[in-house]
Amino acid sequence: MCLAIPGKIKSIETKYGGMVRMAKVSFGGIVKEASLEMLPDAEVDDYVLVHVGVAISKVNEEEAQKTFKYLEEIGELGELGDVDEYLPKPE
Repeated sequence: MCLAIPGKIKSIETKYGGMVRMAKVSFGGIVKEASLEMLPDAEVDDYVLVHVGVAISKVNEEEAQKTFKYLEEIGELGELGDVDEYLPKPE
C-alpha cells in the first residue's frame, strides 16, 4: 500500500537554477524536502499530502489532523513519532 503523508510547509525555495520549487515540510517535527512541482500555488503554512518526496495535493488542517490520527491508530507513523501538534485535541 502507498501512503501520502500530510505535512506543513515551513519554507519554499527554488533549486537547480530556479527550475524546481522545493519545500521544507514538517511532519510532526521531522522535516523533509518535497517537490512542489505539482502544486504551483502552494505557500508557506499550507498543509500538503506528500508521496515519495512530491507534494501531490493541498489539504486543510482538519484533514491533516484526521489523517495523522488514523495513521497513529494503525501504527504507521514510523519515524514520525512526535506528532502531537498534528493530532486532534481531546475534547
